[in-house]
Amino acid sequence: MACNAEELKHVPLFALLDDDERAVLASEVELKRFAPRQRIYKMGDTRGQAYIMISGKVRVTTVDEDQQEVIVDEPNHGEFFGFASMLDQTPHQTSAIALEETSCIEVDRNDIAVLLQRKPLAGMDMLRVLGRQFHSAQQLVRIRSMRNPNEVIEEEETLGERVADAVAHFGGSWAFITTFGVVLVAYSVTNVTLGRSAWDPYPFILLNLILSMLAAVQAPVIMMSQNRQDKKDRLRSELDYAVNRRAESEIQGLSRKVNLLFDKIGDVEEFIRVKLEPETSGPRQASGA
Repeated sequence: MACNAEELKHVPLFALLDDDERAVLASEVELKRFAPRQRIYKMGDTRGQAYIMISGKVRVTTVDEDQQEVIVDEPNHGEFFGFASMLDQTPHQTSAIALEETSCIEVDRNDIAVLLQRKPLAGMDMLRVLGRQFHSAQQLVRIRSMRNPNEVIEEEETLGERVADAVAHFGGSWAFITTFGVVLVAYSVTNVTLGRSAWDPYPFILLNLILSMLAAVQAPVIMMSQNRQDKKDRLRSELDYAVNRRAESEIQGLSRKVNLLFDKIGDVEEFIRVKLEPETSGPRQASGA
């Protein structure tokens, strides 16, 4: 089914194209409709088409190393899916299925090539959009890298864990040492002064019992707090690893797309140069004669 050029205005990659450029692209692409639960493409397909969401709902999934299905994306209106495989001319690394009545614009590499051959400047417009997306990806990475693991853990911590942190924080401070020392000195001086009427005469057996019980309770509480600190350190390293992996994937993907577009623009420039050489050489030969 033919595609309406107006629909391409809502596609971020083609947002800067003018009416003529959108008309050229609309004449090449096709509008496809999919029934609920119909597969749009599956992992390993080599047809090389990408799709743009127009209406409906699509789920894009892949399979991880444990052979578990993982949801990769649920594209919104105007968003691409299957774009990287289309540009790379490699088999799809994901599967896409329509969850309801869905309409999509089907685009392949030749459609983009025809647009660039007829409208070479359209390539620069698309590069500008890709540049904006690249900066957005960098900003996302910066935001993700600033996530505080302490805040992430605090969202799920229990009352007991808060108490353990508070006890460990106070127990490891000079305020605790000073207060505890004052209490021990006052306890000992009071019992020595009272002599035979003291409730805990020397050698302070009751005090030793209280100190033993306090140590028995305080040690596990401090260990609980140390375990939470280990959890924070582990979460921090996992967040750093996830950010680095996302950044590497985004940069590699965008670099591949930019390189492919530059290659196409170079091909178009060479094509235009070859076409223009006979026209420019003809008048010169005539004027020389």
